[in-house]
Formats: sequence, C-alpha cells, structure tokens
Amino acid sequence: MPADLTLKTTVSVGGMTCAACVRRVENALREVPGVTEVAVNLATARATVSHNTGWAGVEALRQVVADQGYEFLGIPDDAREDPIGAAREKELKDLKARFTVGIVLSGVIFLGSMQHWFPFLVGIPRQPLLMVLFFLTTPVVFWVGSRFFIGAIKAARQRTTDMNTLVAVGALAAWLYSSLATFFPRFFAGAEIMPHVYYDGAAFIVTLIILGRLLEARAKGKTSQAIQRLMGLKAKTARVVREGAETDIPIEEVAKDDLVVVRPGEKIPTDGVVVAGNSSVDESMLTGESMPVAKQPGTEVFAATINRTGSFTFRATRIGAETALAQIIRLVEEAQGSKAPIQRLADKVASIFVPVVFGIGLLTFAVWYFLVPDPVFSRALLNFISVLVIACPCALGLATPTAVMVGTGLGAENGILLKGGESLENAYRLQTVVFDKTGTLTRGEPEVTDILPVSGVTPAEVLQAALDIEAVSEHPLARAVLERGKREDLLAEAVTGFEAVSGLGAKAVRDGKAMLLGNRRFLEGEGIAGGDLEDEAARLAGEGKTSVFVAEGGRVLGLLGFSDQPKPSAAAAVAELKGMGLKVAMITGDNAGTAKAMGKTLGIDRILAEVLPGDKAAEIRRLREAGEVVAMVGDGINDAPALTAADIGIAIGAGTDVAIEASDITLMKDDLLAVPRAIRLSFETMRTIRQNLFWAFIYNIIGIPIAAGVLYPLWGILLNPEFAAAAMAMSSVSVVSNSLRLRRRWRRIL
Repeated sequence: MPADLTLKTTVSVGGMTCAACVRRVENALREVPGVTEVAVNLATARATVSHNTGWAGVEALRQVVADQGYEFLGIPDDAREDPIGAAREKELKDLKARFTVGIVLSGVIFLGSMQHWFPFLVGIPRQPLLMVLFFLTTPVVFWVGSRFFIGAIKAARQRTTDMNTLVAVGALAAWLYSSLATFFPRFFAGAEIMPHVYYDGAAFIVTLIILGRLLEARAKGKTSQAIQRLMGLKAKTARVVREGAETDIPIEEVAKDDLVVVRPGEKIPTDGVVVAGNSSVDESMLTGESMPVAKQPGTEVFAATINRTGSFTFRATRIGAETALAQIIRLVEEAQGSKAPIQRLADKVASIFVPVVFGIGLLTFAVWYFLVPDPVFSRALLNFISVLVIACPCALGLATPTAVMVGTGLGAENGILLKGGESLENAYRLQTVVFDKTGTLTRGEPEVTDILPVSGVTPAEVLQAALDIEAVSEHPLARAVLERGKREDLLAEAVTGFEAVSGLGAKAVRDGKAMLLGNRRFLEGEGIAGGDLEDEAARLAGEGKTSVFVAEGGRVLGLLGFSDQPKPSAAAAVAELKGMGLKVAMITGDNAGTAKAMGKTLGIDRILAEVLPGDKAAEIRRLREAGEVVAMVGDGINDAPALTAADIGIAIGAGTDVAIEASDITLMKDDLLAVPRAIRLSFETMRTIRQNLFWAFIYNIIGIPIAAGVLYPLWGILLNPEFAAAAMAMSSVSVVSNSLRLRRRWRRIL
C-alpha cells in the first residue's frame, strides 16, 4: 500500500457546544502526526480525519480530544449501540433534570426578588430574605449551570475561550455582585453604590440557557432521524440452511455463501442472489420507488428490503458493512459530517468571536461607569453581563451542519445520496446539466432494427459477419447483435485476433480475411469507403438510429441500424431542468445526425456528438473552462472520468459501482426525474443554510448593541441579563428549527 495513500477515520466526540469548540477540536486533531485534513461536525458530534497510512493512530486522536477537555466516544460501529445516540439520550435526561430544578428554584427566587410586588412577602425582613435567595441561587448557578463552568475551565486551561466562558462569567458576575451586596452591604454604602441584588438574573441566565440546550438537543435529534431510520431497517436475525436444516441465527453470524430462506412479510437480512423461488420485494427504503420489484433465480436482493408475496432462498454475497444498506448509511453519515465551503466564513468568525465579545463587554462597562452622567456601578455591571450572555456563537456552529443533516437525510429517504456539503453548494450554483446518452437517457438496451446489405450480399451474410465479430464483445451493441442472431437461428463462427477499439468499433480475422465492424470514422481510418450505404446511414441517423458498418476483406458488406429507446422519464426530466433555468446538453459517441434526432425527441438543443469515451472528460473540462458550472449525469464505467471532471457528478444507481464511487450525487433508482429533484433539494438546503447564517449573524449584530445600551439614550431601553439569556437560547433553537422546516418545504416540492 503506498505510504501517501489518503484514508479517512471518523470518530465521535462528546461535549462540544458551539462553533468555538468545533474549531478547537479541529485545530488539535490537525496536530496529530500524519493527519492531513479534519472536518468536525457540531450537529453529528463527529470528526472525520483524513490521514496517510503512517499516521499516529486512533489513540493519538483519543489523547488530543481528551487534552482539549472533550469526550472521545470512539469509532462509530453499526454492530453496537451508537455512542452518540446513547450520549444524546443521557444528555437529554440530564438537561431535563437540571432545567426542572432550575425553573422551580428560579421561580421562587423571582418571587423573593420582587418582594414589593407581593403583599404576602412585604412583612419579611430584607436581610434574611436576601440570605434565603443566596442559598436558593447558589445551587442553580453552580449545579444547574455546572457544565458552563466546567467548559470555561477547560477552555482556560487551553488558553482560549468559548461560549461556556461567556455564560459562566456572566452568571458568576451577577451571583458574585449579589452575594457581596447581601453579606457586605456596608462596602457598597461606603462606595456610594446602591446594593441591588440580581439573584433572579443569575438564576434565569443558566436556567434559560439550559432550556435552550434542551430544545436544541431535541431538535438536533430530529435532524438525524434519517440515519436512525436507516439503521432501524436492519433485520435482527436470519434463517439459514445449516446441515440441511433451517436455523434462525443473529444477523451478525451470517457468513458469505450461506443459503438464506425468506418468507412472505419478512425483511431480507443481507445482500445476495436468489437461487430458488419467486417473489416480489419492496425496495422503497433503498430507492424511494414504491412499486415492488419481481425476484427470480439469478436476480439480486438487498438487506432490509421487505419480501411481499412468495418464499425464496438466496445465497448471501455481501454481509455486514458490505451490504448496500450499510454503504448507504456510510455515505449519508459522511455527507452529514462534511462541511459546505460556506461554513468556512462562520468558522472564521467563530475563531475571533469570543475575544471580541469580551472586548465589547469591557468597553460597555467602561462607558457606563466612567462616561455616563450619574454612573451606576450595578447598571454598568448588568450591561456587561448582558453583552456576554446574549452573544452566542452556537447558532453559527449549527447553521450549516443541521441543514446539511436534514437535506442529506431527506435525500436518502428518497433514493438520492448526496456526498456532502460541498456537493450541495456546487449543485446550488449549477448552470449546465450534461447527460450521457446510452444507458442514461436511453434504456441501454439497443435492438437491431435494420440490416441493409450491398448488392450481391444477403442480410443473413451481413448479420453472420457481425455476429462472428461481436461474439466475444461486451459492448451493448454486441448484445443486440447476439440477440438478433439468436432470433435468426444463427451461430457464431470462430474468429481470431479480436480487438475492440474504444468508441469506434471492433476488428477480427475470419478465414484469413480482416473483418471490421464500426462507425464511418472507423472505416475511413482503415481506408474503406461506405459507398452507396452512406445515404442509408444518413437516413437512419435522421430517425435517431445508430448506424454500424460491416466490412470484410477491405470492402463493405452492409449496414446495421440500432435503435435504443429513451427512458420514459427522460423528456420530462429535461423539461423540468429547463424550467429551473438550467441549460441541458447531451454527450454521445453517436454521429451528429443520430444525436440530433434523439435530442429533438427529448427537447435537448445542445448536442456534443461523436465524442470518444476517453474524450468525455475533456469535453466537460472545456465547458468548465468556458465559465460554466457543470453537472455530468452518467451510469457506466466510461462515464467515471467525466463524472469526476464535472463540478457535480450524478450517477444513476442502476449503473456501475465505479460510476457511483466517482460521483457526488447517486440516484438509487433508474428514474431521471430524480436529477431535477436532487438539484432542487440542493437548492432548498443551500437556501436554508443561507437563512440560518443570516439569522445567526443578524442576531448578534442587533442583539449585542442593544445589550450594550445603544437604545437607552433614545428610548430608555436596556436589556436585563435574563432576557439576554432567553434571546441567546432561542437563537440556536431558531436555527435548528429552520433547518427542520426543510422537510415541510420538500414535501411541497414532491
């Protein structure tokens, strides 16, 4: 294995709360020897680490995560309980308990702080009441809000700050000031400072932010529902044939080549090939297609799909992490853990956000204490606290990943696999969609429709020559020739020296004579003229058919015409893309006449014809160099370079694994209407990300000046810390909630 081979390892990290946490973990992981790139996702609590084969290993990741004060939860494993899911459930229970205690005590503290509002409290001496408030507030601040202080201490040890620092300093300042006013009132009197207390503010700061965390955790759980549903699809047991008897075993014990029996209504436990029986299978959980798929001996079945009608036996071919479902889960998890390029702006802001907020807070205190007429220490302190508390970088950290999680999850539920944030953003910018013709726009099942011999040659002789050449070829046209030969009861004769020439044709030797089968360019390259058949070839091209010449011994024997019908959804997909304002093109190796005829049928005006398979990528690069943002849609091995060369590669799932691996978006069902749907989903997801970032930025741009008191000279408006805490908590919740709205918008699109 080459030393410079880039690999990826994904680990779960607990304890991250804001964009500053994300940046700290990313920077620490980048310092691990051998690590080349790191992407940390706040919403999924996962870090994806790109590294070479000689890197320091997982233990090094564990150490640096722990050194930063966060919890290393290991490598996600489908075979066991999801550590993030378990950690999230534990966190929800803890947050519920802390919020319950906090809101009850905060309510009592509020009553005591507003003594003059409630007649039944008026008779209580003030000093004993303040001491009661102190003893009620202290557990709220230091137990209910303990996570903020622990987080702040961890950050301080790393000589940095984060959102926990802001909350901890704000709550501590309010509590400390109130405690001094309670136990040392003479100090305040001597300094000519009114000894106000703000126990209610300190209690409500931590309680309301805990409420925000609780709502945020619940909402983030909903953003990962797609993954949870996919993982929940897996069968728990399998019925295998062992020693001639059927035995139920845990799914983990199924081995390759095991014979597995499936009865009506049961989930298929793993991937395999049917060896006996017939049935229909619901594959909607993988493809989004509601119609059951017929299964008979020789056809593939997939894990987690549901057997509907008959019983059958299949041979297990892929198990565990090799199954299609496991690969889909892996792709979705990687997509949800990725970052859109637009997130870099938020990350950059987050890196300097907290220090800037502290600076603004100190400036606010100084202005209110030293420059405002009739300065009041308590008001300067409260404004300082309000600035710290209202400034929340959480929303910045959640803006992109929550939207990406919802968007990629929706795609997975509808047979659209998006590889990540970068794919989403590129799709959002698309201008041109280029379709491969054969197997993508068409069924990929060509038929021989015309056999046109030259004078003195029979149609059977032309077909026999073509059959002999194509007998060992794997080209789609070869299969059509073999099928026509079978119908005509012809048998292929032995040839020697077979050679396939990519994009042009094939050659062989029969009875000492050189035989050729291919397009006009191929014959011209061999010094053979099409003669009178040139006009016939042009006529066939006008009908949208592919023409192939057959030659023997340096002369043309005849012409074969092939027809490949468009897929039922092709024209509608093209029309929908055009309706979205996108340009649509078709790329093919067919001659210009055939390609134009097919383009006319489908409504495609832009035709890239007579393009050899190896030149498709160059054509895509040429479009990009002209300033176009290009998507390539294909299905075959020869499409893989073009898929990679495009800004967005879209692979039809019915195609090859190579094409799927090379693509940015994979369509699990062979329905071209999924192409505009995938692009619309990208549009909607990016729209959501932009909305989230706008609200995250605008919240701070508006909130921080209000907390600092800029509205006081005009309208006498000041923001108490508890209201700042409520606004801060709601900012994160609003961002996550807006991401969840994407589900409703998507349903309307469908």
